Amino acid sequence: MNEIEFGIDSCVLAAGREAEAEISPLFKKIEKTEAENQMKVLSAFRRHKISSAHFNPTTGYGYDDLGRDTLDKVYADVFGTEAALVRPHFISGTHTLTVMLFAVLRPGDVLLSVTGDPYDTLTDVICGDGGGSLKEFGIGYDKVDLKDDTFDFPAIAKALENRSVRAVFVTRSKGYAWRESLSVPEMEKLAAFVREKRKDVLILVDNCYGEFVGTAEPAFADLFAGSLIKNPGGGIAPSGGYIAGKSEYVRLAADRLTAPGLGLEGGANFGVMKDLYLGFFMAPHVVAQAIKCAVFCGALMEKLGYEVCPRPADARNDIIQAIRFGTPERVIAFCRGLQAASPIDSFVSPEPWAMPGYQNEVIMAAGAFTQGSSIEISADGPIRPPYVAYMQGGLTYESGKLAVLNAASAVQNVQ
Repeated sequence: MNEIEFGIDSCVLAAGREAEAEISPLFKKIEKTEAENQMKVLSAFRRHKISSAHFNPTTGYGYDDLGRDTLDKVYADVFGTEAALVRPHFISGTHTLTVMLFAVLRPGDVLLSVTGDPYDTLTDVICGDGGGSLKEFGIGYDKVDLKDDTFDFPAIAKALENRSVRAVFVTRSKGYAWRESLSVPEMEKLAAFVREKRKDVLILVDNCYGEFVGTAEPAFADLFAGSLIKNPGGGIAPSGGYIAGKSEYVRLAADRLTAPGLGLEGGANFGVMKDLYLGFFMAPHVVAQAIKCAVFCGALMEKLGYEVCPRPADARNDIIQAIRFGTPERVIAFCRGLQAASPIDSFVSPEPWAMPGYQNEVIMAAGAFTQGSSIEISADGPIRPPYVAYMQGGLTYESGKLAVLNAASAVQNVQ
């Protein structure tokens, strides 16, 4: 690394070298998971005989789109579900989750979140007073907060006594909360508990940031969803999202994305199929790189005296590394330092602002090739106590490590 060019503090460089030496044994486990996931993806490509014919562009109605229809099958195969809906037409994770919720909920139903309030951008979707929220369609909302970073089963059982509860919603990632993210076995235990109490209740999972972190996805859910500009797009997909799960509910989601009766059969691919296939093929490796960056970030910031979640040796259930800074100035400095070591817009200085869908001002650093791509190196955080920055992504460990060092150096310069 060229420390003169980046101006990284010498104490931070020394701490970084110590941190990297200590965490290097942890990388073996990450690489083992990567290898298993890569084999899974490659095997699916082989089974479905993927060829250049699957990359052909379609326009208009998009009927008989071989690439689109087969990609659905590849995702379902890898994720272990009956079906999947993978489309470039989803503009974000929030959009994808919105389609999932509206697909299966009807007026008079209640959505029960069992991981507390969901990510900020879903607040308006669920209970906003404008724009056609679930609330405006007569769909109720209830929540049960986590207890000691896991499910509060007695409280969930009590909430399920409301016969209007139609779906239980689980947010896998920590979002903007200070907690451990949830593992697939934990969520599967929750699903079994709910189904024992109420067989008529659906299990819906926000799987954003979690794909390929472990070797299993929440295939026990009736539906789960994620964004292609996060993990499964491999830093290559230009846009899009997926919804996977049981066939009957995936079809409902397709009808909600397009129109009733059109469903899975329509939707041109606009020539992006090669990127969607290549991104999914690369995803196990890119996610492994991002996890290494997160582990390094946690180890370095802990050495510099900050509280981190998860800690370096803790099990990882998503790609997010949270650092508690305690002051807005340090959050801002960290994000600016990361931005300055990014490949795109390194000359830009991010500022907190009132982003649509968020409850507080938010600062976001993302020197990304694809706008909003969280699998590329990025950091963000709401400007509210306890002033936590959330770092995620890194297409390569080497570039991500440099960005983290630069961010830490910027924090050290804050008085």
